[in-house]
Amino acid sequence: MFTGTYTALVTPFRDGKLDEEALVSLIHAQIEAGVDGLVPVGTTGESPTLDCEEHLRVIEIATREAAGKLKILAGTGGNATQEAIHLTQQAEKLGVDGSLQVAPYYNKPSQEGLFAHFQAIAKATQLPIILYSIPGRCHVAIEAETVQRLAAACPNIVGIKEAGGDADRVSQLRHLLGSSFTILSGDDGLTLPFMAVGAQGVISVASNLIPAQMANMVRAAAEGRHVEALRLHQQFYPLFKSLFIETNPVPVKEALHLQGRLALDLRLPLVPMGAEKRERLRQVMEALELLPS
Repeated sequence: MFTGTYTALVTPFRDGKLDEEALVSLIHAQIEAGVDGLVPVGTTGESPTLDCEEHLRVIEIATREAAGKLKILAGTGGNATQEAIHLTQQAEKLGVDGSLQVAPYYNKPSQEGLFAHFQAIAKATQLPIILYSIPGRCHVAIEAETVQRLAAACPNIVGIKEAGGDADRVSQLRHLLGSSFTILSGDDGLTLPFMAVGAQGVISVASNLIPAQMANMVRAAAEGRHVEALRLHQQFYPLFKSLFIETNPVPVKEALHLQGRLALDLRLPLVPMGAEKRERLRQVMEALELLPS
């Protein structure tokens, strides 16, 4: 259902407020490039620093501008179950296609706690749900057996964004959950390896900058055009790495700013990169001809 390339959309700010004009422009560029969907207000969208009204406004704009041309997988997770339920129900009313539910961060629940959390959310909505396991940020992984239990107990839990950095875990998930369960890479640089063992696409940071190229790479891999997929992976691998030389989404916002597409405006506690890292990113973008002439 949610296969292909989904862009983890940044949230543009200007003078500390949501920059709706820049957001609409970014969305239109994604539509024109042919990605399969958007993920507004995920980690890359600085979700922890948006208030509820802003959060839903970003989702509303994305859903309105997409107008059925691509799918909207709204980031509506949280570390408080009731908050995640509220955001998910409100996003459902806005007409999104599905919900991305990150593992609760900071409170570090047990596997039983994760099961109860996601089950409660699934029961509170009709939306299809993609789980999001990212232990590097949340300090807890959604274990494969827990994913299996959730998929069996909740028919609307239909997939997972896997950002644990381990291709063997993709194999394990595919073995336990079968071919109908969606697995998406949560790391641009691991998309191709993950797809080789059963993943079906990516929720991408890099596609904020190179949406057509990411969509082409994923389609090539899915269609068995491995030489073409590998060529694109190798070409843009330096960018994949450069977008994580500092905490996401700091580098990708810097890159979009270098392209003149948004103000370099982050919500505290995130701050812009220092001059050395900015120059490293600029050099990679220049080599890939991603800077305006």
